[in-house]
Formats: sequence, structure tokens, C-alpha cells
Amino acid sequence: MRMVRTGMTRAFGGQLRLFLGRYLTNRFSALLAGIGVTTLLQSSTATCLMTASFVGRGFLISAPALAVMLGADIGTTLIAQLFSLKITWLSPILIIIGMVAFQSGNRKRTRDFGRLSVGLGLMLLALQLIVADTQPIRESTVVLALVEALNGEPLLAILVAAVITWLAHSSLATVLLICSLTGIGAIPLSLVFPLVLGANIGGSVPAITATLGSPPAARRVAIGNAFFKIAGCVLLLPFLGQVPEFLAMIESDPVRQVVNFHTAFNIALAVLFIGFVGPIGKLLEHLLPDSAAPADEGQARYLDKGALSEPAVALANARRETLRIADVLNDMLRKSMETLKRDDREYLSAVSNMDDIVDRLFEQTKLYLTDVSRHELGEEESRHCSDIMAFATNLEHIGDIIDKNLVELAAKKIKYRLHFSAEGLREIETMHQRVHDNLKLATSVFVSGDRQLARKLMLEKEHFRKLERDAADSHHVRLKDGKRESIETSSLHLDILRDLKRINSHLTSVAYPILEQSGELRSSRLRDRDRDAAAEQPVLRPS
Repeated sequence: MRMVRTGMTRAFGGQLRLFLGRYLTNRFSALLAGIGVTTLLQSSTATCLMTASFVGRGFLISAPALAVMLGADIGTTLIAQLFSLKITWLSPILIIIGMVAFQSGNRKRTRDFGRLSVGLGLMLLALQLIVADTQPIRESTVVLALVEALNGEPLLAILVAAVITWLAHSSLATVLLICSLTGIGAIPLSLVFPLVLGANIGGSVPAITATLGSPPAARRVAIGNAFFKIAGCVLLLPFLGQVPEFLAMIESDPVRQVVNFHTAFNIALAVLFIGFVGPIGKLLEHLLPDSAAPADEGQARYLDKGALSEPAVALANARRETLRIADVLNDMLRKSMETLKRDDREYLSAVSNMDDIVDRLFEQTKLYLTDVSRHELGEEESRHCSDIMAFATNLEHIGDIIDKNLVELAAKKIKYRLHFSAEGLREIETMHQRVHDNLKLATSVFVSGDRQLARKLMLEKEHFRKLERDAADSHHVRLKDGKRESIETSSLHLDILRDLKRINSHLTSVAYPILEQSGELRSSRLRDRDRDAAAEQPVLRPS
């Protein structure tokens, strides 16, 4: 099952995430989106973590998120329906197709499809082996005693199945195992239905444990899903005795009755609660209110440890935290310029404090990305992980340049009561504003990965280099003219120009991987000596 889920996530994880985000506009489209995504991922927990990340980042309110989970629960039952059919003969075919695709596929997506196909084949083979190897269970006195003890205690049976499902981290696996044992007659139908209810409750627990470290908004999704399951069990328990007779009217096969009950239960939950996701969402918001913004700005807000097992979600969290670093740098740049213009000492310590925040956020993001990289990542996920790490590192370097260089130059200017010439200050302000604008552009490139924006940012590097040369030349002209302010602040002026140029270089580096991947970046900026030498050879013309 994990092979199927990771194969699907690596091949189509980004598209599934976009699909899920696109159809969360209302409860009914969210319900259908939950069914579709979970049917493909074969994991309601994975869908829950995706949805919780949307809610935790403020992109989604609780009501449609809960509707997604109602759909996700139906999605898992559709897979159980498929595997309950007599299709075990497909097992070797799927495994062979998967092996061929995995070993001979040139494209990454083909290899991921092969992984998915092998996983499906192994699941069918596992079910076949379980049926074959559990035949002796019917004769086991221990199993007979256990079945007899649970048969008259539906609450205990629900609890046992819930614990087993929580340990297996999959309600689908538990339901398929129950189907196998029912097929060989090891479990009577009177016990099967409480076990299925327990599997449904247990299947909601992994999402709760995975989001324990998340913001309250994200935890509401998992807790709301568990509430639906428990409420459904409580409502159905008094009528559990009439269920076998009703299901027998649809299909007589005991195995089909198990999966039909599993599907009917989750469809009933969706029908019953889809109209109440709004009030239930508000109730959960009251019980789990959003925590106040942390007083410690250096504490990461989006690095959810529970999402590490889902690389697509974890990388989105790291990307969001990196944007927080960019926001702090934006404020640092603004205050550093205010200090240079107005000689305000208060800004000196403020900028230094903000650099400490940048350092702490970078350290936490770096360690989080390291944890993400320990999981099995696809090629695209590995590239995204490296790109996020590179941009975060460059932002941290920019923070150091502002704190260790620009702020110290500003302190020196204040200490010695120096003043720039009007022309010199205007040049610094122009370059500083250009850096400020390029920080916003670099952030947009980082978020969107847009090639045209990356080209624009790359061209800014050339424009900025020319701007710095022109400013330096103008300064030297003022020195020759003997302008007193320019003479007094000469080293200060040139150092600031140099540091702004360094900051801009760090910002433009975010465009490199995007342009390199599209083939728009030269591998080397060195000129070809042979070509240049040939160009410089004199051309002999006939006399």
C-alpha cells in the first residue's frame, strides 16, 4: 500500500495538491475532491494532511475542509470495493508491467507508474496469500475463544479493531483483512460489522497524531473527521442487529457484505453531516481557538513535524517558513536605509535583533529540510528541497551583510557625524530601492518558479552592475571636484555600494536553477579563447 501511495504521490502529487486546492470552494465540490484524491492516494491520512496544511496556512476554513474528509472516507471504501472483487488473477500481470516500466522507463513518471503497478500487484498477491494461509485459523482454539469473547461485546470489538487499525495506520488494510477472514468463515457476520466500525474509528487516529504539533486550525480537520466516525458509530450501534438482514437483501456473499457495509457507513456519514460541516467547524473553532501569535518571532510557525512523512506537504511548509525569513529581511532593508538617512540609533539594535531572528528561522528551516531529505524523495521533490535550502541560505547571507556591514557603516556614520552629499545620498537611495524591489521580485520567482520572472531578475543583475559603476564614477568625479562631503564619506559610500551589490547578487541566484533547467543559462561565463583568438586574427583581403 505504501508503494502505491508513494508512486502516485511522486508521479502526480503536485497535480493532486493543486486539484484539491482548486475544488475547495464549497462543501459539495470539496466532498467530490476528497473522494477523487483519496481514491488515487489510497490513504485518507495523506488527504487529511494535505487539507490540514491548507487550513493551517489560512488558505481554507474549517467547513470545506471537513467536507473533504467526508469525501476522503468514501474514497477509501471504493478501493476496498475494488479489491473485494475476484481479480487476484491480475496480480502477476500488474507486477510484470510495473517491473518493466520501472526498469526500462526513461521518464521519471514512467518509473513512478511502475512502482504504483508493482504495489497494486503485491496487494492482490498479499490478499491471495492471506486467504490461503489463514485456512487453519478456523480450527484454532485460541481464535475461536477470542471470536466467542468478542462476539457478544460489540464495544470491545470496536475497540480492538480501532487499536489494530491505528497500529497498521490504515483502515483499508484492516477492512481487507476482515474480508479475508470472513471469506474463510473465521469470523461470523455478527462480529464483522463492529470490527468494521472499529476500523473506521482507528483509521482517523493517525491523522490526529500526525497533526499534534500543527496549529489548532490544522488539528481541527483530523479531530472533526474522528468526530464524524465516532458519532456515526454511536448512532448506528443500537441498530447493528438489523444490518445483516438489510445487507443480505443486496448481496448474499459475506465478503461483499463487509465492503458494502463499509461503503454504506461512510456514505451515510457524508449524507448525514454534509449539511452540518459549518456548525461543526464553528464548534471546533470554539473548542480549539487559534493561538495568539507567538511572542518569540524567531520560533518557526509552519514547520510541522507531523507532515515529514508527506514530502509534498513538508516542502510546502518549508517554503512558507522561508517566505517568513524574506519578510523579516524586507523590514531589515527598510530600517537600514532609515538609519543611513536619519542617523537613528534605535534602528541599529532593531536590525541586529531581526538578524538574530533570521538566523534562528534559517537554522530551524535547514534542520527541517534535512529531516525531509531523509525520506524517500522523488527527483522533483529533491530538486525543490535543494532550491528551498539554497534560497534560505542566500537570505541568511543577506541578513549577515545587512547586520555586519550596512549597520556597522551606519553606526560609523553616526559616531563621526558624517553626512553624504545630496547626490551621493540620492545614488544610495536609488540603489537601495532597486535592491528592495529585487527582493520582492526574487520572492515571486521563488514562489512561482516562473521562467519570465526569472529572466527579468537575471537581467536586473546586469542593470544593477551598471548602476553601481555609474554611482562609483559619479562619486569619483565629486572627489576630483573637491566636494567636502564626498571626501569625508568616500570609503563609507563605496562600501555601501559594494554591499548593496553583494545583496543583489544573492537575490538573483534564485533565478539560476529555473533558467538552468529550461536551458537558458550558459554553463560558463568565460569567453571561448579559441573563438576569440580567431575573431582577432587579421583578415587578409585580396589586393
